[in-house]
Amino acid sequence: MEAPFSGVVLVSRGDETLLAKASGYAHIAHGVENTVDTRFAIASGTKGFTALVVVGLIAEGRLTLETTAREVLGDDLPLIDDRVTVEHLLTHTSGIGDYCDEDEDPLPTPLLATSADYLAALDGYPQKFPPGERFNYNNSAFAVLSLIAERIAGIPFAELVHARVTEPAGMTDTAFLRSDALPARTATGYLEDGRTNVFSLPVVGFGDGGIYSSAPDFRKFWPAFLDGRIVPREWVDRMLRGEHYGLGFWLPGPGVVRLEGGDHGVTFRSNHQPSSGITATLISNDHRGGGPLLKQLDEYLTKA
Repeated sequence: MEAPFSGVVLVSRGDETLLAKASGYAHIAHGVENTVDTRFAIASGTKGFTALVVVGLIAEGRLTLETTAREVLGDDLPLIDDRVTVEHLLTHTSGIGDYCDEDEDPLPTPLLATSADYLAALDGYPQKFPPGERFNYNNSAFAVLSLIAERIAGIPFAELVHARVTEPAGMTDTAFLRSDALPARTATGYLEDGRTNVFSLPVVGFGDGGIYSSAPDFRKFWPAFLDGRIVPREWVDRMLRGEHYGLGFWLPGPGVVRLEGGDHGVTFRSNHQPSSGITATLISNDHRGGGPLLKQLDEYLTKA
């Protein structure tokens, strides 16, 4: 039996709203209902923002796709192959060991809140295969990209995302929030047994996931990205080049670009079709919800 949906579905074409629906509770114990502008965790949807920060540094000549992780990390994370490049990390072809391997039994989530916490958590995972050999979805890769971006820019990663992505896009409801101290108008995630997900997530997200956002903010994000307001237009084209995955973005079919994420108490997907201008976003504080709705969102794009 499908779990009742708790979250927001928003479909728009430019300034026109085609569908806007909120259901369920942002906080069950206090009876706080979700609204269309409620903020939710988006898990791996964060990876697109990480890619944009890194590509922005590349566009400024401070990095290249060929820069190796070792050039920036120095002696840190010694098990990463010296040949692993920024491009390998962006395209999930690095082969580095993954501290959050989705194909293995999950370990308890450590208390991750700072760059130093993530650096320690990333250490000790051997290389799985030679860099460039194949695609293998990898959370560690994007956490490493965050460390690289911080060291090149000399600015904390959350500040980089704000200055280089959310601010130019006008995404006023998107930020790294503490999962144990969520502010008003922000949904708490829930597990199957009704407990919150506070012990299942990092305290503060990083480059591989954990930022909080809202469905209306993704209505702003896609035009800002595609119009070249976040990274130069020539780099937009490069980021969306690939068979199924570009640089930080999924390419699920012809003419569609996607960000998505899932975690304990988190479901997120935002599709955009540049030709029609349609953005279809589902964002939820329950990782079980949304199956039929996700299919409906995809249908909006096929009918456009």
